[in-house]
Amino acid sequence: MPLSSYLGKARRTGVGGTWTSSGPILPSSSSPSSKTKQRKARRRTALLNFLLSNIFTIALSISLLFLLLTILLYGIPHPISSRLNSRRHPYRKSKPKLASRIRRGNNSATGFATVDISTNDLYDKIEFLDIDGGPWKQGWRVSYKGNEWDDEKLKVFVVPHSHNDPGWKLTVDEYYDRQSRHILDTIVETLSKDSKRKFIWEEMSYLERWWRDASNMKKESFANLVNNGQLEIVGGGWVMNDEANSHYYAIIEQMTEGNMWLNDTLGIIPRNSWAIDPFGYSPTMAYLLRRMGFENMLIQRTHYELKKELALHKNLEYIWRQSWDSEESTDIFVHMMPFYSYDIPHTCGPEPAVCCQFDFARMRGFIYELCPWGEHPVETNQENVEERAMKLLDQYKKKSTLYRTNTLLIPLGDDFRYISMDEAEAQFRNYQMLFDYINSNPSLNAEVNFGTLEDYFRTLREEADRVNYSIPGELGSSFVGGFPSLAGDFFTYSDRQQDYWSGYYVSRPFFKAVDRVLEHTLRASEILMSFLLGYCQRPQCEKLPIGYSYKLAAARRNLALFQHHDGVTGTAKDHVVRDYGSRMHTSLQDLQIFISKAIEVFLGIRHDKSDQSPSQFEPEQVRSKYDAQPMHRVIATPEGLAHPVVFFNPLEQTRDEIVMVVVDRADITVLDSNWTCIQSQVSPELHHDKRNVFTGKHRVYWKASVPAMGLQTYYIANGFVGCEKAKPSALKYFSQSDKLSCPVPYTCKKLEGNDPVEIRNNHQVLTFDIRHGLLLKVTRPDGSVNMMDEEICMYTSSGGAYLFKPLGDAEPITKEGGLLLISEGPLMEEVFSYPMTMFDSSPASHSTRTYKIDSIQGLLIEKEYHVELFGSAFNDKELIVRYKTDIDNRRIFYSDLNGFQMARRQYYDKIPLQGNYYPMPALAFLQGSDGQRFSVHSRQSLGAASIRDGWLEIMLDRRLLHDDGRGLGQGVLDNHAMTVTFHLLFESNVSSTSDSMSNYHPLSPSLLSHLIGANLNYPLHAYISKKPQETSIRSLSKAFSPLSSPLPCDLHIVTFKVPRPLKYTQEAFQSPRFVLMLQRRHWDSSYCRKARSSCAVMSNEPVNILRMFKGLAVHNVRITSLNLLHEDPDILGYDEQVSEVQEGHLMISPMEIQAYKLEVRSQL
Repeated sequence: MPLSSYLGKARRTGVGGTWTSSGPILPSSSSPSSKTKQRKARRRTALLNFLLSNIFTIALSISLLFLLLTILLYGIPHPISSRLNSRRHPYRKSKPKLASRIRRGNNSATGFATVDISTNDLYDKIEFLDIDGGPWKQGWRVSYKGNEWDDEKLKVFVVPHSHNDPGWKLTVDEYYDRQSRHILDTIVETLSKDSKRKFIWEEMSYLERWWRDASNMKKESFANLVNNGQLEIVGGGWVMNDEANSHYYAIIEQMTEGNMWLNDTLGIIPRNSWAIDPFGYSPTMAYLLRRMGFENMLIQRTHYELKKELALHKNLEYIWRQSWDSEESTDIFVHMMPFYSYDIPHTCGPEPAVCCQFDFARMRGFIYELCPWGEHPVETNQENVEERAMKLLDQYKKKSTLYRTNTLLIPLGDDFRYISMDEAEAQFRNYQMLFDYINSNPSLNAEVNFGTLEDYFRTLREEADRVNYSIPGELGSSFVGGFPSLAGDFFTYSDRQQDYWSGYYVSRPFFKAVDRVLEHTLRASEILMSFLLGYCQRPQCEKLPIGYSYKLAAARRNLALFQHHDGVTGTAKDHVVRDYGSRMHTSLQDLQIFISKAIEVFLGIRHDKSDQSPSQFEPEQVRSKYDAQPMHRVIATPEGLAHPVVFFNPLEQTRDEIVMVVVDRADITVLDSNWTCIQSQVSPELHHDKRNVFTGKHRVYWKASVPAMGLQTYYIANGFVGCEKAKPSALKYFSQSDKLSCPVPYTCKKLEGNDPVEIRNNHQVLTFDIRHGLLLKVTRPDGSVNMMDEEICMYTSSGGAYLFKPLGDAEPITKEGGLLLISEGPLMEEVFSYPMTMFDSSPASHSTRTYKIDSIQGLLIEKEYHVELFGSAFNDKELIVRYKTDIDNRRIFYSDLNGFQMARRQYYDKIPLQGNYYPMPALAFLQGSDGQRFSVHSRQSLGAASIRDGWLEIMLDRRLLHDDGRGLGQGVLDNHAMTVTFHLLFESNVSSTSDSMSNYHPLSPSLLSHLIGANLNYPLHAYISKKPQETSIRSLSKAFSPLSSPLPCDLHIVTFKVPRPLKYTQEAFQSPRFVLMLQRRHWDSSYCRKARSSCAVMSNEPVNILRMFKGLAVHNVRITSLNLLHEDPDILGYDEQVSEVQEGHLMISPMEIQAYKLEVRSQL
């Protein structure tokens, strides 16, 4: 079916193309055990065929029997509750009824996927010998018999495309002006000339810009090309995002931003994903796409040895299933490209020297390089068309033998191609002549045409319905028959020899950290805007949130832009990185101003003021420019005055934490919102300077309690009568240099000898090597000990922005000496170390803290590494921290994928060290056979490995002098001072657990570990009043507590937002204007004791969404896709009936993310 039919029937939605007016629908909370589901056979049985063909002659009794059989096989029909339900996709099968669903209602009984292939098994099997395969160097000499297409002719879809990076060697604006806008102009003009021509486009960041600039005539032509099926939008995200470093929140944001713009503008919703350039692939992306309504994916950059192994068994097309999905509800069809690259020499077939001859933009006279193999393309004419067509068809047939079906995909493009009409005409003109020759010769058993991804996937599925391509014993999937099922990820990517792309996990770590700050600041802003509009009862109070809508939209897009696979990866030119950084910095400042003004509204300070009026609050952390490390704003409180400090808690549970601000004097007092005295501690502020580690400022600590998703106010007072002042920390230090100059008002004691030193709280004692300032072990109150020999090391490397290429093992850089400073007090104890190293200036100093509080914070170890990799002494060096524990993990560890799920990582001696490094966006942990677990949580993406038993090493920064030959043309020398923060956790299991050594399934974090990660990645937002107030005027500050009660500890609000704030007023009476997105965390119940003690409620019981908020009425609730564009649960892959539920109860399975549209109105 042409794309125009699909657009007209399945993708056009109601008013605005998105927010339909169907009735509310929610996930059913009825017991799933009462809904036994049976798997539908892929083909009707002979009996069923007989009954259907004779249905009009069968007696009434037999008809009733048939009806009962139908109900038994397919279930009772459900009423249509959404207009989308009746608009099935052209090739969508009826939803299979799965054999009795195992409801993942609690965390001890989560199922695992049963699949034909796992990437772990592939790694075990492959020998990684890199055997020269001849013309296809990474494969073999491909041949065919010639009779493979006698029964089913070869159907070839040649798909023209142009890969447009939104930033790489040029900025996104530079690329647009010089190339991308011309490419889009060319596409419209050349496709309009001939209806046989097809094209696909992926990046909405460029299309949106072009749409603003294009004439109405060009826009109309573009829309017509989309509607008639010549031009397909694939993916449709703002960018083609990275899949190693990007957090799932940011991926959802960038996909939603692009998809919603596309739907608003052209009324269409993509369903085929095209990801040819990310450097490895995550199953998280497959899951998110499936829950956005996508059904097909195309990927390219996977390890060349994995490609070869899959191709040998015709498994390059498969059904990707989540490792935790025992019910096939996450299945999505995947096409993996087989060869080295997505350029034309590596896409028509296995012999690049031949394929290059059919890249007609490489003919002499064009701007592109000639074929490096020596044989160049020539113009096709009547004299050579037969010879050229047969040569091309030979490549097509050889490539076809690598796949199961006789439907073949041939991409036709490269980076920034089709930039001119001459280039486009050269490609289309020559190929059409070749196609015409092949198609006019029936004896060739081949039909070749230009096509789109939609054309390809539709035809492939039609063929798979006709011909059974299943292999005996293959499990496959009920989603699409004839293909194997696969679970796992595709990291770490290698494109040739022993070149592994693990360097980009860490390149430009400063901006990887800024990315995550922008994420959590945007999320906080979205939440506050939703509350502002939800509680608003008159037009005046809408001015502030709606007035900031443009800046909020810009922040969404700047975050989305950085998710590009040359953005968050750190693999762009220096000036491009500066452009990304400046955009994020601008949005951070805008969002912080909005948050400060929202705080005034919720505390009753700001009422109907214009959003242009200055705020009375400013963020506690400030960045002077885009590449500056955040600094704590210093609170200077005169005598008799008090500075209000307001905290916003963006999480779903009340936060009891020890918080910190910086003050200019030590003799201050901390008060709560009722002006009651609070115990506090003051310590000297330290920084990375071996000449003087004291800044002259002070850090004041106290215990704060902030309601879930709410605000709480505290006061820093000077001269408040009747309160004990902050208690100064007792300082101890070890230094081989002269006596330390002790700051006022602290007492300092010099430590002598080489005995280890300790800091402690009620939960653990940390022991340090005094000579090196490094952590040695952790002791618990019961006397159990975990050894942890901390090291700071460096690799010497010959890699670049993409590649990690170590020259030997990492060497420790610390020597005896340096400075060690211990701060002890009633709330916090800290060890600060400025180590002596082999370098004149140490590249890292670090702090270790433990907090004296009976909450989550008291159970963790906080590590901060201040890194400054400056100067030629660190050229071609890569800095790591290594924790050498006594856990017998056998070089197996677990790292997260996009902050969403865990993956099992095993060290393989048959691949080099760099191939055993894996992405660590948020978490890595070791687990021993006795259940001992050591976890490291991060608030930025990095790379990690376990190269020895009990070891976990994490790369902090890298400085590379040379280019690594992947097109960037430079090294990585623009390092910035930065602080990397980890939260460490040792845990012991409290119940029996499976042997993690032999279990290939990924393990899950504990509930405590989940909460520690959430607190780290979604910190309290602190704002300080610009002006102090008199302590004699004790006006009570209002707190803000919007939740009726804290949510269950395993339920996370991914976002609460108004997707279209600019249309908020217009949509008031049309459809729900708010979106609530929830994630149910899966946690390992073997480690439940500590966290469960502070969690009264879990998600085993339904959550009532109607009663979630105080003073807000929630109604018109309906489930939606993660890109907010579908309301048919079948399109999203859900395998449980979704219908209206009484009293608004939500029941979400562990690991699932579900989004709901809803309307919120104030009851105050």
